[in-house]
Amino acid sequence: MVDDETVRSLEDLRRSGRRLVLVTGRELGDLLNICPHLYLFDRVVAENGALLYRPATKEEKILSESVPKEFIQRLISKGAQDVSAGRAIVSTWIPCESAALDLIKEMGLDLQVVFNREAVMVLPAGVNKATGLAAALQELDLSFHNVVGIGDAENDHAFLAKCECSAAVANALEAVKQRVDRVMPGSYGEGVAQLVREIIASDLAEFGERPGRSIAIGRQSNGAALTIKPYGMNVLISGSSGGGKSTVATAFLEALADLEYQFVIVDPEGDYSKFDRAVALGDEKRPPSISEVMDLLAKPARNAVVNLVGLPLKERPKFIDELFPHLHGLRVKTGRPHWIVFDEAHHVLPSAGESTSLTVSQNIYGMMLITLEPGRITPTILSAVNLVLALGDEPDAILAGFSEAVKRPKPPPTHVTLQQGEAVAWFCEGHNQPVWIRTELPRGERRRHRRKYFEGELEPERSFYFRGPGDKLNLRAQNLAIFLQIADGVDDETWLYHLRSGHFARWFREVIKDPELAAEVEQIQDEWEAKDSRSWVRAGIEKRYVVGT
Repeated sequence: MVDDETVRSLEDLRRSGRRLVLVTGRELGDLLNICPHLYLFDRVVAENGALLYRPATKEEKILSESVPKEFIQRLISKGAQDVSAGRAIVSTWIPCESAALDLIKEMGLDLQVVFNREAVMVLPAGVNKATGLAAALQELDLSFHNVVGIGDAENDHAFLAKCECSAAVANALEAVKQRVDRVMPGSYGEGVAQLVREIIASDLAEFGERPGRSIAIGRQSNGAALTIKPYGMNVLISGSSGGGKSTVATAFLEALADLEYQFVIVDPEGDYSKFDRAVALGDEKRPPSISEVMDLLAKPARNAVVNLVGLPLKERPKFIDELFPHLHGLRVKTGRPHWIVFDEAHHVLPSAGESTSLTVSQNIYGMMLITLEPGRITPTILSAVNLVLALGDEPDAILAGFSEAVKRPKPPPTHVTLQQGEAVAWFCEGHNQPVWIRTELPRGERRRHRRKYFEGELEPERSFYFRGPGDKLNLRAQNLAIFLQIADGVDDETWLYHLRSGHFARWFREVIKDPELAAEVEQIQDEWEAKDSRSWVRAGIEKRYVVGT
């Protein structure tokens, strides 16, 4: 039975406008008898993912094949106790799992045995709480990225791993506690009620980046990745034309798509109309309609490019002013789209348009603003930025201009001169200092980058020369492929001379523009001997520039 405090907390959560899904290993008949509060849930996933139940209409949907009746009869004949059959699964108790496994093998069935503490469930292979929850979310047009899950036992691993934020109650199995984002202080229903109160209070905004879900936007000079959360942030990308703004944005959008976060790109100049991770709406002859944008975004798996080329310049801010309330409404209902990207943001969010509907939201998040001039963007929106990426010839001027526009203290100047593919990144809240990064590249650019440095022809002054101590040699490596060939043939003295002098690491960092590879080589250059270090360097190059090219 569910205690009163837990029921009250779930009622509060539902009144807050959030949706509730119950995911359980119990059979539906048993669940209906012990839990009179199923009306609180939009969907119930029962039988460990094999059955979907809609409490509002009392409809059932079996999500898998059922365990054959013959299996049930033969399991009982083998002495299994307390065997029960649901719509699709068979349940029993430890120690009957051995008999069940033997019978599965004996009958040649594609079944699995799943544990829930002392309970034993037999169900079709590939069916689990994650697959059942996916079916429920599909009906509700929700994404796993907007799900907070809580559990306690072995059969919860699969669905908790898919949730954007996972939690365990205090009485959960230790293996479950070790794999979730948060362990609640309370046990059973008390732990659930505690999590609910935190969701209502802050929407769990206090949680930082989740391992495995952060997105690398670049690498620092020491090779360390600079990452951001894939949700809840606002990013400004600014720099002169040709400075690489769209390259950085495209790499980020590819990463979002890979992780199945939904995004919409507001594209005033049609630069993203051929981006293959989204559907382009509108063209130079016909602007998109708000209804077709929202129809496309109704499903979590679809991303949109809103091409505004067909609209006169002066009408574009008005279109965005009308579109945003619809996007905001979808976010309130479903948490999507996770990101809204404004290319040429100064055209569609001009500072003269302070009345834009985006300013009505007190919690603007998940925005990427791409612009030549930050000072021309609506200040209210600009002030919500958490991260600035400055590219091009004058990164310090960009950071100073942004600070002036939002009335924040300017960061100390970096005095760096940026090359193509480099940026200055500044997390502009608190006392963070701007840092130099080599930005991530989109897949197409990465392939071209790899081919250029592995097979291309570097200028003589940018090539690597194996000279050895005393300049006894003069062997030119005009690309990485030739570098590896020469590296295999030179004597150990020459190899170790360049390795321990830092020549390899410097070339990888300054010419090949690969600070991560350079940092790895620096870790071994002072201690490793010739044979092992040659193998290490070769493996590092092949991993990055040969595999998958």
